[in-house]
Amino acid sequence: MDTAATGLTFRDATDADVDELVALIESAYRGDESRAGWTTEADILQGQRTDPEGVLAVIKAPDGRLLTVEREGRIVACCQLEHRGDHAYFGMFAVSPRLQGAGLGKVIITEAERLAREAWGATEMHMTVISVRDDLIAWYERRGYRRTGRTTPFPYGDERFGVPQRDDLEFELLVKELVQSPGPVPRQAGPTP
Repeated sequence: MDTAATGLTFRDATDADVDELVALIESAYRGDESRAGWTTEADILQGQRTDPEGVLAVIKAPDGRLLTVEREGRIVACCQLEHRGDHAYFGMFAVSPRLQGAGLGKVIITEAERLAREAWGATEMHMTVISVRDDLIAWYERRGYRRTGRTTPFPYGDERFGVPQRDDLEFELLVKELVQSPGPVPRQAGPTP
C-alpha cells in the first residue's frame, strides 16, 4: 500500500478555500517557509507566487478545475487542471513543504493525469516550468514528461508573478503522452481448451 496516499481526499476547490490555497502555494515556493521543502523558488524569485484573485480565477475557469488534496481535514496540496482541446494543462502545483519528499507529489500528479484522461479524453498533459529549475524538471522527467525546448519569456516587470532575482528566467514547455487505460480484455469466442 502506498503510504503517501493514505488518508488523502481529492476534491474541487471552492471559493471558501481561496485563502488557505494562497497560503499553501506561497509556502511551497516563496520565503523562508518554502526552504523546508525542495520546490522553493526563494533564491530566484521574491514577492508573491499567486494571489486570491489568481486562485479564484482558476477555481471559476469554465474549462478547468483546481484539484484540492486534503489529509485529516487540512489542505496539504493542490494542482490546476485545464482542458485545452486534445490536451490538458497542469499548473499551480503545490505540496506543503512539511510533506515534500515523501511521495505525495507522485500520487497527486498520477491522479491529475487520470482525471484529465477520463474526464476530457486528453491525450497529453502540458505544463510550463521555469527553465533554470533543473531539479524540478528532472523530477518531472522521471514521471515521463519530456522537455520540448519550446520556451516563453518570463513576465519581467509584472510583480503578480514575483520579483526575479536573475535575468535569465523563461518558461519551458514539458509534455507527457497520456496512455489511455486499457479496457476489459475481450473474451475469445469458440471452444475452450
